[in-house]
Amino acid sequence: MNKIILTEKRNPASINIDIVSTREIVEIINKEDFKVAAAVEKELEKIAQAVDIISKAFLQGGSLLYFGAGTSGRLGVLDASECPPTFGVSSEMVRGYIAGGDKALKTAVEGAEDSFEGGEKDLIDSGANSNDIVVGISASGNAPYVQGVLSKAKELNIKTIGITGNTEAKIKELSDVFICPEVGEEVITGSTRMKSGTAQKLVLNMLTTASMVKIGKTYENFMVDVQPTNTKLKDRAARIVSEIADITYEKAQNFLDKSNYRVKPAIVMSMLNLSYNEAIEILKKHNGRLRETLMAGK
Repeated sequence: MNKIILTEKRNPASINIDIVSTREIVEIINKEDFKVAAAVEKELEKIAQAVDIISKAFLQGGSLLYFGAGTSGRLGVLDASECPPTFGVSSEMVRGYIAGGDKALKTAVEGAEDSFEGGEKDLIDSGANSNDIVVGISASGNAPYVQGVLSKAKELNIKTIGITGNTEAKIKELSDVFICPEVGEEVITGSTRMKSGTAQKLVLNMLTTASMVKIGKTYENFMVDVQPTNTKLKDRAARIVSEIADITYEKAQNFLDKSNYRVKPAIVMSMLNLSYNEAIEILKKHNGRLRETLMAGK
């Protein structure tokens, strides 16, 4: 008899979920969700190792590529898609791929996660090379698609990171860094879009956010490379410039107008009394790191 992996076991806390009150249903889910952050906390050392690898790759012109099936794939695509507006990076820098292609983002593609060869093909088609980092995401850690991705990545001498909730996952041996928050049995047996998915989202948030911090995409805790593509983000940009440069909101808007709504040049122009072109040049000298630029210019 095959051993049942943790992600497929029944949760004793929710056995009667179908006969309790609505309030009790959501209480059961909420109590189980509390376990997620604690499980992720136990993996912080591994997550930090992954961040150091990713940020080093970024500084050398490499990209971060996520691969997963189902919920895991969707979460990778989501995290990748949020990086350009938040940190002002190219859409090529962090990319997400899902078994079955873009169609699978909305509609399940039967059998896609079971194709080892499909994973190999998607890795090759992504154009990944030894400068990049490949992350395989799988709740069970046994999805053949993800195994195919990581196996081919290893063949191509690409560093790999595995994210799963199963300590005995098959992707463990294919991962240079193995991140495994054990969240326990799901509220609905096997529904890994729940706690397992939440844990994956927390880990992915850390990987990209911490890596972007490491390469200078923030100043203190401000997103100084934000792309102001809508009214809300333009307001945020003005507030960031106003607070860092210690000027009025209106003056901040004026500097943003002069800098094509690029936050870091606007701050440098204001604080160091420079033109836009001068601000761009001094930022380049310090690899776009705002804190170093301001300290050098004072």
